[in-house]
Amino acid sequence: MGPGLFSAIGQKSRDLLDKDFTSDQRITINSSSGNVLDLNSTLVNKGRLSSGDLTAKFRCNNSTVDVKVDTESKVLTTVTIPDIVQSTKTIASIQLPDYSLTKLEVQYLHDHVAFTTAVGLNQSPPIDFSATIGTPTIAFGAEMSFSTATGKFSKYNAGVSLTNPNSSTSVILADKGDSLRASYLQHLDHLNGGAVVGEISRRFSTNENTLTVGCSYVINGQTFVKAKLNNHGNLSALLQHEVIPKSFLTISGAFQTQALERSPKFGLALALKP
Repeated sequence: MGPGLFSAIGQKSRDLLDKDFTSDQRITINSSSGNVLDLNSTLVNKGRLSSGDLTAKFRCNNSTVDVKVDTESKVLTTVTIPDIVQSTKTIASIQLPDYSLTKLEVQYLHDHVAFTTAVGLNQSPPIDFSATIGTPTIAFGAEMSFSTATGKFSKYNAGVSLTNPNSSTSVILADKGDSLRASYLQHLDHLNGGAVVGEISRRFSTNENTLTVGCSYVINGQTFVKAKLNNHGNLSALLQHEVIPKSFLTISGAFQTQALERSPKFGLALALKP
């Protein structure tokens, strides 16, 4: 019921504009064994390159252990334990064979404040910190990353969000103050539960502006479509259909609308969850 984490600022707009769009061929299979074990396997084909991964999620009480193995022989293990201290969540992630990506994160969520702290477990660990204050309706937040190897901040961003049941507005100052991104999302009844969104971003160092608009439309309980277009002529469209309960077929395409640079790309994703 609090303001949520900094990563949630603008998340609804980002989901509509980015989530599920793909120009690759992707197959995802999920299976679940009650409340104890979930298995997820993904195979991606991009051009002549193929990759895949297998993830297993184990549950014990309220704690979870995720183990992910990919085709590049990387193993990522994530352990999540809630309420070691009240209102906190502790997350430890270990990646093999690259130990340098191992880190420990603590999240604290309360009625009017939320923050996260993450520390890499290596000789010169990066330190990440984010915090938000406010309510579920309005929240102010910031995040930063400090490199102990260089003694400098490698990242600092700030943002504000205003949320109500039918709309969401956010403004984020990112890239060490070099870019500004503002978005507005509105749910519309005549789209059957769909929404429209507008986002404008500006990069100050290059004076580049990007305006992106998008919308989603729920055709029925099993099918929805969405599309997005920006001022550079990039158009993307997506259709997702629930073939059988919890099994989805997603078809998406990307186009360059400028006549001299047309390069249509199509993607196909199939997600099965018995």
